[in-house]
Amino acid sequence: MTCDYSNACDYSNESRAVRADLRRFDDAAVLTVGGEIDAASVPQLRSAIDQALRDQPPLLVVDLSAVRFFGSAGLSVLLVTQEAVGAGRLRVVASPQVRRPIEVTGLGTVLDVCDDLAQALAVDALPEIA
Repeated sequence: MTCDYSNACDYSNESRAVRADLRRFDDAAVLTVGGEIDAASVPQLRSAIDQALRDQPPLLVVDLSAVRFFGSAGLSVLLVTQEAVGAGRLRVVASPQVRRPIEVTGLGTVLDVCDDLAQALAVDALPEIA
């Protein structure tokens, strides 16, 4: 794994090519992930999400629009993350390859799935900060 100053990590030397880039804003952390998410690569996804949550952002957006394959291990990570952050504080931007398993498993009723990053970051849909 290699990381640079912009919080971008490249896991391409691992068993699956996964790329994660973290950007922080006032009201949200945006984790952009690309590559294939399966049992072999899910530890890198979990690690990237843990890093994104370190500062307890009001909203975490996991942008999976560049993910080419998304297995059940990835679904599990999203569910665990949803439980950890609480309702309304996680949004998932889904590629068709990610949206399909979410819809087939019925997790679209649990996860807040968005079509694009702009929708995920829409101000009128941001959670209230206590």
